[in-house]
Amino acid sequence: MIKVYAFATPNSVKVPIALEELGLDYTLHGINVRKGEQKAPDFVTLNPNAKVPVLVDGDLVLTESAAILVYLAEKTGKLLPASGEGRARVFEQLFFHASGLGPAFGQAGFFKKQAAEQQPLAIARFAAEAARTAGVLDAVLARRAFVAGDDVSIADIAHFGWLWRRGFAEVDIAGLPNLSRWVAQIEARPAVVRAIARVEALVPVA
Repeated sequence: MIKVYAFATPNSVKVPIALEELGLDYTLHGINVRKGEQKAPDFVTLNPNAKVPVLVDGDLVLTESAAILVYLAEKTGKLLPASGEGRARVFEQLFFHASGLGPAFGQAGFFKKQAAEQQPLAIARFAAEAARTAGVLDAVLARRAFVAGDDVSIADIAHFGWLWRRGFAEVDIAGLPNLSRWVAQIEARPAVVRAIARVEALVPVA
C-alpha cells in the first residue's frame, strides 16, 4: 500500500490527485505544517528537507511533488506520454511550474501574508511575477485543451495545486478566460474532487 504524508497545501494535493486519477490505493497521513510537524525528527528521517509531500512505496521513499508525479505516471503508464513531443511538452510544463509559476505564487503569498514585516518591494515583485506566469499559462491554454496537449497529464496536476490555492497568493484569474476554463474543468474531475476532500479533511477544525 502506498503511503502519502501530506497536508492541505498546493504541493501536497498534487499527489492524492494523481493517485485518484490513476486508481491506485493509498493511505494519507497528515503532517500539520501549521504546527511544525514537518520538522519532527521522525518526519525529517523521511525527508531531510522537512517538507511535504512524501510518498512511500515499499522500500522507496520519494520527495518533491514533481518527482513523485513522474514516478507514479511511469509506474502505471498513464498521464505521461511514453515518448516524442507529447512527453517533452509535459516536462516543459513541469519545469515551468517548478521554476516559474510555483515559486512565484508561493513567494507572493508569503510576503503578503506571512512575512514578519511588510516588504513592499518583495510584494510588488512576486505579485507581478505570479500574475505574469498565470498569463503565460493562459496563453498556453488558448492553444490547447490541457497544459501539455489534448489530454490531461501530470503537468495539469502540477499546475493545479497552486491554482487551487491561488487565494494564498491573491492571484485574480477572472481576466484570464482560458485559465479560468481549465481550472473549472480540472476542479470538476471526480478524482480531483475526491482528492481535495481527503486533503481538506487533514486540516484540524479550529
